[in-house]
Amino acid sequence: MAIHAFEIFRYNPSTDKQPYYQTYEIDVKPSWTVIDCLNEIRSRHDSTLAYRRSCRGGICGSCAMNINRKNRLACETMIAMLGKKAITLKPLPHFEIIRDLVVDLTCFFRAIERIQPFTHADKKPDQGIIQSPAERKNLDGLYECIFCGACTSACPSFWYNDRYPGPAALLKAFKFVADSRDQAEGERLQSINTGDGVWQCHTIFNCVEACPKGLNPTDAIQKLKRRIFSHQWRCPKKKAHEHT
Repeated sequence: MAIHAFEIFRYNPSTDKQPYYQTYEIDVKPSWTVIDCLNEIRSRHDSTLAYRRSCRGGICGSCAMNINRKNRLACETMIAMLGKKAITLKPLPHFEIIRDLVVDLTCFFRAIERIQPFTHADKKPDQGIIQSPAERKNLDGLYECIFCGACTSACPSFWYNDRYPGPAALLKAFKFVADSRDQAEGERLQSINTGDGVWQCHTIFNCVEACPKGLNPTDAIQKLKRRIFSHQWRCPKKKAHEHT
């Protein structure tokens, strides 16, 4: 066991005039993660501390927060990798704070809904739609997103325009565009081909650095832009043919 200090962001909008930091010193086991430490603080030191948690396996994304100035998953961040200095915990930046480390992700999930995160098909198949190994491989690096919000929180385009879908939503949009089973490419591209859509990405790569799953939303967004150009190149020819 070793003693570690945690400087944790505290703020309850209903009672506090402004945010503040509260320091806790606890005995930490070498195998503990940040979420283990938060559980220890809440159960033994301060039951008023608010944070999100669920799977403890890096799958649900609910424990995403800012740890030592970097967006991470608390359940996957080992205390041993953070050093012996005080560990600073803050809520994900640029989301409205509900309480302490808990933020309001309503706008984040509204952006996910905007891109319609489900497969569109002209008719319901009698059985599963078969994909070739190559078609399935096209989805690698796209389906693994856990919707933790870490990338969107780190995106400057989102900071200044909350109508921008953000990297997580656009990564998921490209997942369906690239999926051979989906039949709504045109509709998906049209929904994000707007002034506050895909063109708000300025390839800053903050999202790539922030993603706890090692995904590359910036690359997916650039591929979406190329698909839009390709789709617009085909559409005029199709329309011209239809009117002849």
